[in-house]
Amino acid sequence: MPAVVQGQIAARMWCRWSRLSGADGRRIGRLLSYLPPSVVPYAELIRLDKPTGTYYLFFPCLFSTLLAAPLATPIAPPLTVIGTTALFFTGALVMRGAGCTINDLWDRNLDPHVARTRLRPIARKAITPFNGLVFTGAQLLTGLAVLVQFPVQCLYYGIPSLALVATYPLAKRVTHYPQFVLGLTFSWGAIMGFPALGVDLLSNQAALTAAACLYGSNIAWTVLYDMIYAHMDIKDDVKAGIKSIALRHEKNTKAVLSGLAVVQIGLLAAAGTAAGAGPIFFVGSCGSAAVTLATMIWRVKLKEVANCWWWFKYGCWFTGGGIALGLFGDYIAKWMGGKAESQQVEEG
Repeated sequence: MPAVVQGQIAARMWCRWSRLSGADGRRIGRLLSYLPPSVVPYAELIRLDKPTGTYYLFFPCLFSTLLAAPLATPIAPPLTVIGTTALFFTGALVMRGAGCTINDLWDRNLDPHVARTRLRPIARKAITPFNGLVFTGAQLLTGLAVLVQFPVQCLYYGIPSLALVATYPLAKRVTHYPQFVLGLTFSWGAIMGFPALGVDLLSNQAALTAAACLYGSNIAWTVLYDMIYAHMDIKDDVKAGIKSIALRHEKNTKAVLSGLAVVQIGLLAAAGTAAGAGPIFFVGSCGSAAVTLATMIWRVKLKEVANCWWWFKYGCWFTGGGIALGLFGDYIAKWMGGKAESQQVEEG
């Protein structure tokens, strides 16, 4: 190969490497490599290149939307469900970013002592705390702009969740169970789908029971997956004085995970029963949750950071995707059944 061609290839490889590496040697994701350098720290701050947290925040919204759709009068049509789901995903993306920013502001003096977090933008001083606060305000305003696209009832249910967003980082300092506070926060969407589709929780006892059970189910799921996630930092957390359920139950983690899985599936089944769900839900949603959670708890290697990360990342889709598919199948069956009944009435 001519020396000139070799030089051109080497130059292209160097450009690619320099775009994917920060000045401090940290790796930058492909998505972030296309952003202006001044924007990259803010994209890192909201974990734009690590969307798993957004998916975990979005799934409870999706679950409640699909569970609430058949309870709406009339049954919510697919286009309405799709539009509502798209708004929820946008809100999850924005509010997850805001939550990450608030978390990093709280943890700016702790993150430098943990290997996985020491290069976060605020920890490495790429973003000042003041700029982080301003950025948080901008994100919260954007989240409010998304929230007002929903029926006005959603404002009453949505705004109180902001207190939980700000509380989680503090919980890590005072209790070994901050994952429970995270569960209260990340599961809030399990309530929001009902008012988003016009189902009044205060006057509909079945919907209220379904929403409460679904919320509890998602809290258990959040504690479960974040307990696995916390095992990635368990050694550094001891040194930094950070508390977590993984530390508190290090010797019996899998027993705790199994208990959480039973609670999650039990409350999920209770939510479906209250909402009048059919066999598709119980087989698809509850059945798939049981299989995927059992597999994850059995196979996850809690002493291996990479293995914990793999199950945290893909367990989101295994369990969340299975539950969503079961709910979707149940909704479609009821919607099509409702259409058939309407046609018979018109013809009669």
